[in-house]
Amino acid sequence: MVAGNGVLYPILGFASCLAFIYMSFGDLKLSSFPKEPRLSFVESNGTRFFLDGKALYVNGWNSYWLMAHSVDENTRPRVSAMLQAGANMGLTVCRTWAFNDGGYDALQISPGQFDERVFQTVLTRKNTITGIEYRNDPTIFAWELMNEPRCISDPSGDTLQVWLEEMTAFIKSIDKNHLLTIGLEGFYGPKSPKKSTVNPEEWASTLGSDFVRNSNITNVDFTSVHIYPDHWFHDLGFEQKRNYVSKWMRSHIEDCNKELKKPVMFTEYGLSNQNKDYMPTQREQFYRTILDIIYKSAKKKGSGAGALVWQFFVEGMEEYNDDFGIVPWENPSIYKLTIEQSCRLARIQGLVQEKGKLKELCSKRD
Repeated sequence: MVAGNGVLYPILGFASCLAFIYMSFGDLKLSSFPKEPRLSFVESNGTRFFLDGKALYVNGWNSYWLMAHSVDENTRPRVSAMLQAGANMGLTVCRTWAFNDGGYDALQISPGQFDERVFQTVLTRKNTITGIEYRNDPTIFAWELMNEPRCISDPSGDTLQVWLEEMTAFIKSIDKNHLLTIGLEGFYGPKSPKKSTVNPEEWASTLGSDFVRNSNITNVDFTSVHIYPDHWFHDLGFEQKRNYVSKWMRSHIEDCNKELKKPVMFTEYGLSNQNKDYMPTQREQFYRTILDIIYKSAKKKGSGAGALVWQFFVEGMEEYNDDFGIVPWENPSIYKLTIEQSCRLARIQGLVQEKGKLKELCSKRD
């Protein structure tokens, strides 16, 4: 974004607008949108999400590729298949890209330069099926401003902070209905007392971002954190990484319970299959560690509001995969664990008896 004085702020990372799609606990009906009862917008109140006055806890996933595949009629069925598969597992939120870099109508025209018009175009675009503008569509759970923002040219964090304050206010001026988060990795900045006790290493405090300072912006409705110990450490074994993840998550939940008073969503988590000591069974153990912490926080009415695995695909998409992606139904233990988390969060919310498909799904786990 060009600053008022014409100087480009060197914001690094994927400059993006990401959408969180809300799916109402498995009751997805792709062919009958006009007949569906109108959804309410998800809200935040204190450290929790609420929908129609009831607390909402999220079990979801990332499929960044939905927009690109929706454009081509040959790949469009993959989008429907992925959303239906998510619904079948009781998942409630899918995080996906709502931007493109370079080329026609790009959000990021060139590195560090953004088009404000495209932000507005995304928010005011009209859904061609329902006729509802995105900013008025409760199917969208929330917006994310930017994936993993950094500004390494200003490790103090002041440059990024000014940009975040400006852009969150700009988005809220267009769309007051939806929740908004930043897209942070969760690192603590140079002035944070947690920089040396919780950050993975010293480099994490020099990136120009700060979890507490950035998340405390008025127009930020909930906080976001990523979990990638494979990228952050190179000498730790699996059990050491798993122990670190528990410490990392509990620290951010504590921040949001006591200081920020906002929900925290762990919007990306994954375990690489390229680790030297990797074994397929480790993924289930790693996922379970994360999901258990969310569940325990939810039971206590805490700020741990949900987690989104990186990343899910359907069959035949190997070229879009990385060392974290999986087709969930091809891994029975992961598939079972995912449904288990959906059901136990739904039970906390008292929804298992209310939702027909969810009741059927979770009764098989009782």
